[in-house]
Amino acid sequence: MQSPAAGTALQVRNLRKAYQDVVAVDGLDLEVFRGECFGLLGPNGAGKTTTIEICEGLNTPDAGEVIVLGRHWGTDDRQLRERLGISLQETQFSEKLTVEETVQLFRSFYRAGASPTAVIAMVQLGEKARSRVGNLSGGQKQRLALACALVGEPELLFLDEPTTGLDPQSRRQLWGLIEGLKSAGRSILLTTHYMEEAERLCDRVAIVDHGKRIALGTPRELIAALRAEHVLEFALAGHAAVDQAPLLDIEGVCAAVQQDGTYRLQVEELHLAMPALLGELRRQGAQLAELRTHSATLEDVFVSLTGRNLRDE
Repeated sequence: MQSPAAGTALQVRNLRKAYQDVVAVDGLDLEVFRGECFGLLGPNGAGKTTTIEICEGLNTPDAGEVIVLGRHWGTDDRQLRERLGISLQETQFSEKLTVEETVQLFRSFYRAGASPTAVIAMVQLGEKARSRVGNLSGGQKQRLALACALVGEPELLFLDEPTTGLDPQSRRQLWGLIEGLKSAGRSILLTTHYMEEAERLCDRVAIVDHGKRIALGTPRELIAALRAEHVLEFALAGHAAVDQAPLLDIEGVCAAVQQDGTYRLQVEELHLAMPALLGELRRQGAQLAELRTHSATLEDVFVSLTGRNLRDE
């Protein structure tokens, strides 16, 4: 990742957008440095897509300022479109065109750019170059969308939920392609609600909820802010409940939340907290139905900040 001194690819200041009575983006501030992959992380309905559409010039804000590569939409549109690559949540291609014809079509929109053959090879679709789009799998269509976003050799790449709906293998293939773009020094704004995706790909992330930024930092910084390396989750038989106050007195427990019958404890020292928890549950006469642990993730950061899961609607 480049340092702030290396330049800014995107600046968003006090961005606001409402649809009648629904506020989609509420005073959002963002900054993407050149050469970094910046993640916009949040649940569906958090305002991610509206934000990225405004940054892409596909939507207009009610208030605020967006500076893209030092330019503004409304005055520098032609120059900006030559320098951006955009991959939407879902791209509708002509299913009767071949992969090669589709990429050539998108290449014709730019005065300069990459060779369609080279881009097709980059996204690992060389064997499908003469296949019709209608015969591609979901993962192959997503790679085709990425090829169309790259054919103009963009300075800034927008990827809006690029792996939504893909199977795990296709998702990891696309991750590998994005990691290659990062290594080549591309500036990338990525929206996602997959925690593992953000942790693996993003240099920094902003967590948004209800149109507001509620956290900003590297994945490691945000997870470290929990003050707990582990999360201990349990559920009780018969949808029973326990008194949460004693759980917070357990040695090594930093925080405890309960949602939809599942209790989550943020734990510093798992080897101390686990037996103490089992003892407390026995004391309260509670019977376990589930018990599991995992290392802290961005999902746990979101739960800590909002009290609900990242992928809740």
